[in-house]
Amino acid sequence: MTIIRTPEPDEVAGDAAELYAEDLQAIGYVPSHTRVMATNPAAVRAFENLIRASIRTMDLRRYELVTLAAAQAIGSRACRLAHGRKSLKVFDENQLERIARDFHDAGLSEAEVAMMDFAQKLSHDSASMTDADSLRLRELGFSDDEIVDIALAAAARNFYSRALHALAVPVDVPPDLSPALRDALVDGV
Repeated sequence: MTIIRTPEPDEVAGDAAELYAEDLQAIGYVPSHTRVMATNPAAVRAFENLIRASIRTMDLRRYELVTLAAAQAIGSRACRLAHGRKSLKVFDENQLERIARDFHDAGLSEAEVAMMDFAQKLSHDSASMTDADSLRLRELGFSDDEIVDIALAAAARNFYSRALHALAVPVDVPPDLSPALRDALVDGV
């Protein structure tokens, strides 16, 4: 449990109140990660801008696949659960559960699997990456801009997830996830 003191939604003001309100409107509650990160709203907005800049060549499907892969590699249950919920906009629950358990055997394209492998390697052992990792993506049709954006999106997930880890932010389980999907997202880490 985090030592960071966070206000309740009716106690928060200013820019932090805007962050709380956005989550209340979007998902009906204010998760722990928003409560903690809202202590620095400018950093949250900077992160959101970084994500927007990093996904200029990606649709939501690609972004969520990269995010899920990076979060899995660094053991971020919070991000796997939050982005698993968001991924239901582009995947049905059955396929998302398969992706969470083993994306290599989830009916994804070869390019999507390679993109997720890239995001995992970047998140697990970026120092070992070579041109061969990027070349694999190029061979599968990704442009230079797309390769850069994949790397930036995965690296940005590392930034946010590792901050949550460092601050011991409790993991929220979205209440609208089915038990099977929740288990796949948690156990897949």
